[in-house]
Amino acid sequence: MIRRAADLLQQIRAIHEAIRDAVVAACEATPLETLAGVASDAPGDTIYAIDRVSEEVLLEHFRDLAQEWSCVLTAEGLGATGSAVLPAGRDPARAELRIIVDPIDGTRGLMYQKRSAWILTGIAPNRGPATSLRDIEVAVQTEIPLVKQHLSDCLWAGAETGMGGERYNRLTGERQPLAPRPSQAPTYAHGYGQIVRFFPGTRGELAALDDALAVAALGPPQRGKAGAFEDQYACTGGQLYELMMGHDRWIADIRPLTAPLVRARGQALGLCCHPYDLCTELIARQAGVIVTDAQGRPLDAPLDVTADVAWVGYANPAIQAQVAPVLARLLRERGWLPPEEPGDVGV
Repeated sequence: MIRRAADLLQQIRAIHEAIRDAVVAACEATPLETLAGVASDAPGDTIYAIDRVSEEVLLEHFRDLAQEWSCVLTAEGLGATGSAVLPAGRDPARAELRIIVDPIDGTRGLMYQKRSAWILTGIAPNRGPATSLRDIEVAVQTEIPLVKQHLSDCLWAGAETGMGGERYNRLTGERQPLAPRPSQAPTYAHGYGQIVRFFPGTRGELAALDDALAVAALGPPQRGKAGAFEDQYACTGGQLYELMMGHDRWIADIRPLTAPLVRARGQALGLCCHPYDLCTELIARQAGVIVTDAQGRPLDAPLDVTADVAWVGYANPAIQAQVAPVLARLLRERGWLPPEEPGDVGV
């Protein structure tokens, strides 16, 4: 168990608030074209100028935090490996914690002032390179609001502290408790549910899969009616938030499964979800969201910046029962999942 987990949680929340405030201030003061400039191409993703704002605040505060909790910090932009040991010079094997951070999840939507981004942090006891998402015991995600938006939400969870939430008013400084509640609807009819397909390359195939799933689960479209809706929120932390708050009923991000398809075309697999994007899924699970990998197993991944991760989230067991068997069948028909074996329960 993490030592003084409650105190550590408060420190992480303070770091998140410092990052949030610095990024919002930069968005208010800096031309969009400047923030959208490419700073570098890191192993896991492109780093934009706005990312550098968050990284500077991140490192400044984590150097202070490491005086109390030594750690291996993993985040985009931390050199070629995406990791740094704090305090500097410490043997990584002797660090107390492994901390994985996405300083801005949803960079593109934020820098164009289209939609909120999120700061994501997951913390686990250090088990060396084998430390994974399943080891995370403290998680925090904090909303970076648009310049024109005065409310910012924060959610957290811990093995010792339990789950909590807060809504912060940037104009008045007022803070109010926030209690997530995933949808209790027995069907995703007339609600939001989607296959993730943000980027060019396999959008056609993923959209066809989404359509086939909707017909199988809900029936064929009816003239003049909308059977269900979708919301392509290009931010994994934001997607988890939408599930937790009852806005979305299911989400499947299966981009890594399309790798054989794009290789057969002689192309490279584009950007996929990474472990730092999912480092707060503990919060979603504690809120009641069902989060699995593409084969319906408990989600897990190494704490690095390069692993491609497929995941599925359901608001409740009824939605899972409606969607998961159909999704599993369609994925196997396409050869995107291995053949079913005895004991499989679907995604």
